[in-house]
Amino acid sequence: MIVSLCPNADAVSELAATRVADLLTAHPAAVLGLPTGRTPIQMYADLVARHAGGLDFSSATTFNLDEFVGIGADHPGSYHAYMAEHLFSQVNIPPARVHLLDGLAADLEAECDRYEAAILDAGGLDLQILGIGSNGHIGFNEPAEGLTARTHRVTLLPASREGNAVFFGGDAANVPAEALSMGMGTILKARRVLLLATSLMVGAAVSVAGLVGFVGLIIPHLLRLLLGPDHRLLLPTAALGGATFLVLCDTAARTLFGGRELPVGAITALAGGPLFLLLLRRQHQRAFAP
Repeated sequence: MIVSLCPNADAVSELAATRVADLLTAHPAAVLGLPTGRTPIQMYADLVARHAGGLDFSSATTFNLDEFVGIGADHPGSYHAYMAEHLFSQVNIPPARVHLLDGLAADLEAECDRYEAAILDAGGLDLQILGIGSNGHIGFNEPAEGLTARTHRVTLLPASREGNAVFFGGDAANVPAEALSMGMGTILKARRVLLLATSLMVGAAVSVAGLVGFVGLIIPHLLRLLLGPDHRLLLPTAALGGATFLVLCDTAARTLFGGRELPVGAITALAGGPLFLLLLRRQHQRAFAP
């Protein structure tokens, strides 16, 4: 894992856009996992500017992390609408290569299965970009006693609905109560993971200072799992396919790291392996079986 400290949120966005642009330049057919929310908006603006300068999206494939249940692609609060506004309508990516979950699907479990199959058919995610929700969620994987591995239906916590109220006229009551989200197993199978942590979102999420607090944020409620009586190592390093994990944070979010940059091997030494070896409860073992 590599942690890059940036002076401010704009620098985080610029460096994130650079990482995406470098990947698309080297591998034009890269498969990207994309986030929504407030944190990545500037990153998308930077990517649009780079497209105007020649960055080509025509062979790329994208999969979004999540979508609300009960609203369609034409709803202004949907993540379909968000992505069209901030990226897809401004770059040359073919609509057929853009993938989002359908919150109006008649069978939501089947929709989740379809999405998992589509990711596999695309060859898996080359780069998954993440943000941190105000309550520490990743995608819409909410803090809970257990983590769901695959794409699934989730009931949103009040903090998540409040955090998305800005996209629904400022009223959390207008935010759908449920969503579909990639699971943590799906996310962590990406060959590279890029986490954007800025003061915009992480302030409310920091519950424990330093490295332990950081671990608790990256995988929602992981601290409870780590400290619980029945935790078990379920996912070997090899199952991550050699994934690399890069964290970009601004200096205002540095409390996540105890006020200093972490050496690359710091978490390896503490966890007996890469951070995302995933210590999960026993009932999640089947989801990660070969």
